[in-house]
Formats: sequence, structure tokens, C-alpha cells
Amino acid sequence: MAERRQTSKDLLLVAGLVLFIDILVLVPALNGSFLRTYLGILLVLFLPGYALTGAIFPAKKDIEGIERAVISLGLSIAIVPIMGLVLNYTIWGIQEITLLTSLSIFILLMCAIAYHRRSLLPEEEAFEVPFKAFFLRMKTEIMKKPESKIDRVFAVILVLSTLASVVGLAHIIGNPKEREHFTEFYILGANKTADGYPADLILGKNGMVIVGIVNHEYRPVDYTMELRLENQSLPLPKDQKQISLAHNMSWIEPVTFTPPFKGNNMKLEFLLFNETEKQTPYRNLHIWINVTKET
Repeated sequence: MAERRQTSKDLLLVAGLVLFIDILVLVPALNGSFLRTYLGILLVLFLPGYALTGAIFPAKKDIEGIERAVISLGLSIAIVPIMGLVLNYTIWGIQEITLLTSLSIFILLMCAIAYHRRSLLPEEEAFEVPFKAFFLRMKTEIMKKPESKIDRVFAVILVLSTLASVVGLAHIIGNPKEREHFTEFYILGANKTADGYPADLILGKNGMVIVGIVNHEYRPVDYTMELRLENQSLPLPKDQKQISLAHNMSWIEPVTFTPPFKGNNMKLEFLLFNETEKQTPYRNLHIWINVTKET
């Protein structure tokens, strides 16, 4: 049994990484750690494919190590979108927790299958990652005395360049460049599409549209929304008039209005103000409505 575990160190490492990432994300005191970003990328772009590859190809002779790594990356890129598509049609939808849970279950299940399939093979035929041999070879290369001072200088430059590249890549991944700061502001009809807006209304009767606001300002913003019919303000509930959103948060709600006077081709405006400018609308939308008396 001890020998069998030697051929499954990689699977144990993968399973351990998955559980560690789950803890980083789910424990509030830890989910702000910089490790969350880096290990999250590993969880999405490599581990699912590696676990599946291990389940499909349990033997050394199936594929070479480099091919296994490339296939693992390609499979991960295919698995995650498919999993997201499936989640989109469930009651849970695509959320951080649901995607994390699905990926974790999938990876752990594939690791279990890979472990079982390797256990059915002779020890010398089952795939294993030669961690010990790799580190011994690296140690030998590092400790080996260079033939000359020039070799020593080139070796130092190579090591420093590699370290600088890794640090630079980690910095770019961990500190992505901010994109354009903006706010999405849109209205939809009752059928939740960009048509079917109320056009012909009865005086004193309600009309309804769905309003959406999405904050991409890279900071929390306190918005104020106003409705105006032919420049006359219409009343709104307080929770629809004052809206506070954190970065990347959205607000999508049905907004009901009652036209107070009749007319044709009247302009119904939806005005969105931000916290810094209260006089000039930050975003504005409008539709045209006709209002008649009930016959």
C-alpha cells in the first residue's frame, strides 16, 4: 500500500490544493489573500484537465509527461465553459460558490477514478510524477561547479531572469490593469427584452419597464434615479430613487410609473445621477408614450 501511494502523490497534491483553495474562498478571514487569485487560476486552467487526464490515461505508456501537461491545459479550457453552461440552466445559476463547488467535486471525483485505475496496473506501469528524481536532478545541476567564471555569470543571469519573469507574471495576474470606468444603464420591456415598451397608456393607469444599472466604476457609487414626463418629475419609491452599488454589482428591477396627464408622443425620460454631479445626468434614456383618457 505504501508503494502504491508513491504513484499517486500527484493526485494527493491535486486533491489537497483543491481543498486548500476551497478554504481560501469560503473562509471570510482568508478570502482576501493574494493566494486566492493565483491558486484560483490554477484551479480553473489546469487542475480539472489534469485530473481528467489522469482518469483517462492511468499508465506511463499512454502519453508522455509534456503531452499530459498540454492535454490537461486544453481539457481544462474546455471543461470550465461547459460546466458554466450547465450551471446557467440550473436553479443555482453561475455564481462563485456554485462554480467552485462543481469544479471541486469534478476534480476530486476524477482523482478518485485515476487513483483506482492506477491501482489496477502493475506498480512499474502506473503513471507517476517523479518528484524525487526531479529535485535530485535540480540539486545536482545547482551544486555542480561551473567550468568557468563566464559559465557562472550566465547561470546567475539565467536564474535571475527566470525569477524576474515569474515575479512579473505574478504581479500582472494579481494586479490586473483597470479598464474603462463606466456605468451600464438600460431599460427593457415587460418581456425582459429591448422591445415591448409601453407606448399607449391610459390616464391614471400604471405603466411598467425594467431598469438595469451595473457599476463598472471600480469603486462604490451612490446613484440617484429620476423619471420625468415632458420635464415633469414623476414619483418613485425611495429604494428605486436612491441606489448604492459596489463595483461590478448590478440592480435590475421593474419600475412602475403613472402618467398624470394625457398627450401624444410625450418623452418619458429615465435620468441617472452619480454622487458627484447632481444637476447634470450621468446617464439618460427615454421612450415615447401616448396617454389618453379611458373611454
